Amino acid sequence: MTKTLIAAALFATVGLAQAESVTYAVDPTHTFATFEAKHFGTSTYRGRFDKKEGSVTLDKAAKTGKVEITIDTSSVSTGFAPLDTHLKSKDFLSTTEFPTAKFVSDKFTFDGDKVTSVAGTLTMRGKTGPVTLTATNFNCYTNPMLKREVCGGDFETTLQRTLWDVSYGVPVVSDNIHLLIQIEAVKQ
Repeated sequence: MTKTLIAAALFATVGLAQAESVTYAVDPTHTFATFEAKHFGTSTYRGRFDKKEGSVTLDKAAKTGKVEITIDTSSVSTGFAPLDTHLKSKDFLSTTEFPTAKFVSDKFTFDGDKVTSVAGTLTMRGKTGPVTLTATNFNCYTNPMLKREVCGGDFETTLQRTLWDVSYGVPVVSDNIHLLIQIEAVKQ
């Protein structure tokens, strides 16, 4: 009888210890990738990418996760069509040759149930380099309309664009690009 109780207790403990990964699809209507760059050290150019997709897998119990986000680089928008055209050219994003940029990560840092950073790689213009996104906000909630869990937050980093062979206009337009990601993803 004692061996049976011990076996049952061990089985129960193993069952509780198993983590549960949950996959979330990026909601493009609540996800924005924006950037900022200093111009002549005075004003700040701002823009965004309008088309993005991806998924996030979280295991809050195991404190692990995976993310894969793809951005359509031709969807760059600054509100000024001539600048958008120049950003799509070989001087900057080279969207004809490299139509997407992709961030991939499986290195999440948590504080309790909150994601505090995500470290991974960004592939842009055929080059891949390390990027760490720091969370300035993170939360999960049950969406009253979808009746499903939604997780998301605000993340940011600064990229040195010359590491991806985007050197046009340096130093007139700063080498350092502040990237801000607002993301919400829906449990699948």
